[in-house]
Amino acid sequence: MSTQEKIEQLQKLTEQAKAGGGAKRIEAQHKQGKLTARERIDALFDPGTFEELDKFVQHQCTDFGLSEQRPAGDSVVTGYGKINGRYAYVFSQDFTVFGGSLSKVAAEKICKVMDLAAKNGAPVIGLLDSGGARIQEGVDSLKGYGDIFTRNTLYSGVVPQISAIMGPCAGGAVYSPAITDFILMVKGTGQMYITGPAVIKAVTGENIDMEQLGGAITHATKTGNCHIVAENDRDCLESIRKMLSYISQNNSDEPPYIDTGDDPNRTDEELRTIIPDNPSTIYDMKKIIKKVVDNGEFFEIHSRFARNLIVGFARLDGNSVGIVAQQPQHMAGVIDVDASDKGARFIRFCDCFNIPLITFVDVPGYLPGTDQEYRGIIRHGAKFLYAYAEATVPKISVITRKAYGGAYIVMSSKHLRGDINFAWPTAEIAVMGPDGAVNIVFKDKITESSTPDETRKQLIDEYRDKFANPYVAASRGYLDDVIDPKDTRPKLIKALEMLQDKLVENPKKKHGNIPL
Repeated sequence: MSTQEKIEQLQKLTEQAKAGGGAKRIEAQHKQGKLTARERIDALFDPGTFEELDKFVQHQCTDFGLSEQRPAGDSVVTGYGKINGRYAYVFSQDFTVFGGSLSKVAAEKICKVMDLAAKNGAPVIGLLDSGGARIQEGVDSLKGYGDIFTRNTLYSGVVPQISAIMGPCAGGAVYSPAITDFILMVKGTGQMYITGPAVIKAVTGENIDMEQLGGAITHATKTGNCHIVAENDRDCLESIRKMLSYISQNNSDEPPYIDTGDDPNRTDEELRTIIPDNPSTIYDMKKIIKKVVDNGEFFEIHSRFARNLIVGFARLDGNSVGIVAQQPQHMAGVIDVDASDKGARFIRFCDCFNIPLITFVDVPGYLPGTDQEYRGIIRHGAKFLYAYAEATVPKISVITRKAYGGAYIVMSSKHLRGDINFAWPTAEIAVMGPDGAVNIVFKDKITESSTPDETRKQLIDEYRDKFANPYVAASRGYLDDVIDPKDTRPKLIKALEMLQDKLVENPKKKHGNIPL
C-alpha cells in the first residue's frame, strides 16, 4: 500500500469514526432536540481548538453478536481543547452508538482524559447521554464505572469537574456527576434517577413519569442535585463556558482576571435606601449584590433550590469572587437544612479553587420546628459552620440588617476566621431579635405590669436602641468597620486587594471529618 493509499485509508477511518452510529441514529438524536456528541463538543470549545483522543478505539466484546458491531471510538468522544482561551478536557457520550452505554474501552477513554486533566491541571467536563452500563459486557462495564468514580473522588478539589446531563443518566451512572462540582441539566431531555418509573411502579405502586421523577426541574427544586437548568443543549454548553470564566484551572491556580471596565471607586446612593425602616419588611438581596459587583453581572448557582440562600459568582474590579447571601424575600432569609447544604458545598468549592468569598448577611436565625429538627438541622447547620471555619481564602462579610444568634456566628463572622467584617448602620447584631429577647429577659416585669402591652412595646424599643445595632459588636472589635452603604463596592475591593497575598494553613491532617 502506497503512502497516498495509507493517507486515504486514514481519512476514510476518520470519517467512519466521526459518523458515530450513522445517519439514521443522528437524525433520531436531532428529532429529540439533542445535538450529537461531536456537535456538543464543537459548541463547547473555542473554534478549531479541540483535539480528539482515541477515535480509533474499539470494544473487544464478542458475545451477543457484538463482534460484528465495532464502531471506531465506541460510545464516547474524548479529547481536549480551549474554552475562553484556556485548556479543558472533555468526554462526550455518544447516544447514537449503543445508546451511549458504558463499555470497558469507553470507561478507559474517560479515565484517560480525567488523568490527563489532573496531571496537567485543567477542568474536566462530562457531557452525559447514556443508557447506562453495557449489559453485554457485564462486570467489565461495572468496573469501568468504579474506575471513573475513583477518579472523580481523587481529583475532587484538584481540578474543577463539571457534569452536563443532556440525556438519560440512570442507575449507578448518576454517582459520577453527583461527586463532581456542578451539575447542569437540559430541560426535557436530561434525566437522572437510580431506578426508573417501571421499577418504582413494581416495587412501591407509585405512578410517575421520567421527567417528574428525575427531570431538570425536579432536581433543581426538590433534590438540589441540579445547579443550573438549561433550556436546550446550546444553552447548557454556553452556561458551562460562562461558569468556567470565573473558575481557576486547578487548586494551585488563581481565578482568571478580566478587565470589566467598571470603576473600582464607584459608589451607589441607592444602596442607602434599599433596607426598609421596618425590620420586618422584605427586600431583594440580589439588588444589593448587582449594585456592588462589576457591571451588575452575577452568575447565580442553585437559583431554584433553597431560595432563602443565594450563591454564585461575580467580579470585583475584574477579580472573581464567590457570593453567599441571605435572601429576605424567601422565608426571611432563615437558615434551614437545604440552605446549609447549599451554602457549605459552594463555600468548599470556592475554597478548593482559591476564589475569595464575599458574604452578605441578613439572617434572623435557624428555622425552628420539629420538621427541621427531625431532618437534622443540627448536623446540616454544622456543615455550613464547618465550611466557613475551614476555608482559608479571603473572607469578607457585610451585615446589612439582621444577624442573630448562632446564625450570626455562621455567616463568615470574625469568630470563624473571617478576615474583614463590615456592617451597615442598619445592622442588628444580637443573641436574638428584640421581641424574643424582651419576652425572656423581662418576662416577670411584663407580667406584673398593669399595662403589659405598653410595657412590652417600651422594652422592645429600648432593647432595639441599645442592642439591635452594629456598634456594640464594633466596640468589641468583632466588626472592622461600620460603613456607609453607598461605599460598599470600593470598601470590598480595597479589602480584597489587601488580602490578595493572604496565607493561612490549616493543621496538617489526612482530612477533616465534616458532619455529612
